[in-house]
Amino acid sequence: MCGLSGEVRFDGRRPDLAAVERMTDVLEPRGPDGRGAWSQEAVALGHRRLRIIDLSERGAQPMVDATLGLTAVFNGCIYNHRELRARLERHGYRFFSDSDTEVVVKAYAEWGRECVEFFVGMFAFAVVEHHTGRVVLGRDRLGIKPLYVTEDCDRLRFASSLPALLAGGGVDTSLDPVALHQYLSWHGTVVAPRTVLAGVRKLPPATVRVIEPDGTREDHCYWQPSYTRHSDLGDDPVLWREAVHDALRTAVRRRTVADVPVGVLLSGGLDSSLLVQMLAEDGYEDIPTFAMGFEEENGETGDEFRYSDLIAHRFSTDHHQLMIPSDRLPAALEDAIGAMSEPMVSHDAVAFHMLSEQVSKEVKVVLCGQGADEVFAGYHWYPQIASAARTGADDAYARAYFDRTHTDLNAMIHPDLAVGHDASMDFVRHHMATPGADTALDAALRMDVHALMPDDPVKRVDNMTMAWGLEARVPFLDQDLVELAAACPPGLKLAQGGKAVLKEIGRTVLPREVVDRPKGYFPVPAVRNMAPPVLSRVRDALTAPEARRRGIFDERLVAELLAAPNRHRARRGANTLWQVATLEIWLQAHGID
Repeated sequence: MCGLSGEVRFDGRRPDLAAVERMTDVLEPRGPDGRGAWSQEAVALGHRRLRIIDLSERGAQPMVDATLGLTAVFNGCIYNHRELRARLERHGYRFFSDSDTEVVVKAYAEWGRECVEFFVGMFAFAVVEHHTGRVVLGRDRLGIKPLYVTEDCDRLRFASSLPALLAGGGVDTSLDPVALHQYLSWHGTVVAPRTVLAGVRKLPPATVRVIEPDGTREDHCYWQPSYTRHSDLGDDPVLWREAVHDALRTAVRRRTVADVPVGVLLSGGLDSSLLVQMLAEDGYEDIPTFAMGFEEENGETGDEFRYSDLIAHRFSTDHHQLMIPSDRLPAALEDAIGAMSEPMVSHDAVAFHMLSEQVSKEVKVVLCGQGADEVFAGYHWYPQIASAARTGADDAYARAYFDRTHTDLNAMIHPDLAVGHDASMDFVRHHMATPGADTALDAALRMDVHALMPDDPVKRVDNMTMAWGLEARVPFLDQDLVELAAACPPGLKLAQGGKAVLKEIGRTVLPREVVDRPKGYFPVPAVRNMAPPVLSRVRDALTAPEARRRGIFDERLVAELLAAPNRHRARRGANTLWQVATLEIWLQAHGID
């Protein structure tokens, strides 16, 4: 796991090396173990390294292969790099390192842009062809590793974080009205290729972009499960349980590939508990596990230690229990928002950020259970969507998921930022109308997993862990497991309150108390309930001179929200004041006028 950056010129000038250096400097937390730069003709690359595979200097980046005429920067992990290496050696390639980055370079030399179809893992990369000047960018299937882009007619820049691009300079930082519409519709999510800033875009998941020296480019989407019933498992729940169990075992095993120890973020929920059990089943002992809790606030408990302790005891893990006092939250809140590549409203980002700080002192790689609820239909709104006809999937999704209507949304913001059409609903209708996806639930899961999820829970985990040089791996987003789940009959996912197939697996290997417990979350009561220190920071941000100059939100609305901090809620219960304030605090934290 690392941070990468680069610039490609189209106007005949040399790249701005100082700008690439500044971008690379901002990426230091993602890669505290090494730094590198490379430039040739119209292209410059920068890299920060986190040493996980091949800890020697042979794995340093940018990686130049003079024989093949290629240079690459890479972020992530190719879990099947050893198998690919053996295959490429049979094709005549010779390796000078044991790194997965070199496998990416050789694989590109052998298969060109189709190399991504051979990779099992999470990744973002840039490859430069020395002789042609062509630059190729790639991103993994589920968008686990980020890649941001800003461009004009003269040049294109890319980086692993949006703040890195800002450090390069020359970015249009005006707000994107359609992105703002998405942010306020989908509790802070802005989907690729947009970001909340008009001048920054994201390479979409499962995409390879080929950039020619004259600036022309072509995108290729290389993966998309169909969400149709094509499996020979039929509707037999036992066969599905066994198939999913085997696929999850493989997914976990793949993510133990590392030259450093691997731990687990153990919430005590079903998903993270299954990860611990499968590592133990594979013979791992004294697995480092980590749980975090917060002090109670307004009668709401802030920890789930009862369940994480149960799993830690059952599997004899090396368990670390971290209780965070409420007086640490103001500073932690500031740090967490500063670590966000884009504004995110889920308050558990604060928890992930604080937990990652502590975990990074013990290990460099952790497994976590993110993605299981989207892949296996674990959220409470999915049954409502599933009850709709396939032709009504878009309206059912909006009723179950949207925070507010288009009319109510536009009433919140300055008229100059209002969008004349329901941009978020248009996005949903387009996705739901795409061929494939047999049922309304299939269509909803397809959109959640492949469009929204990369830009909420997945991005949250990446940003908060990488702020401390900690690599988080997500077995529930294994490509083979996701393909299998996409073909699984909806009823086998929806039963038992959601994730039925996972619960059936859990009942064979976990304590019943963990499997049948009420669904939990990563609680931060002081944020959820707008405790005085949090409210004070929110008030300062929304009444600051730059907020008044910016004028994103209606002044009367802001006054009403501040007067009654916990009264105004979105359809699904999210605090409207927190949604409004997070955007403004993020803009201020990153010096955006």
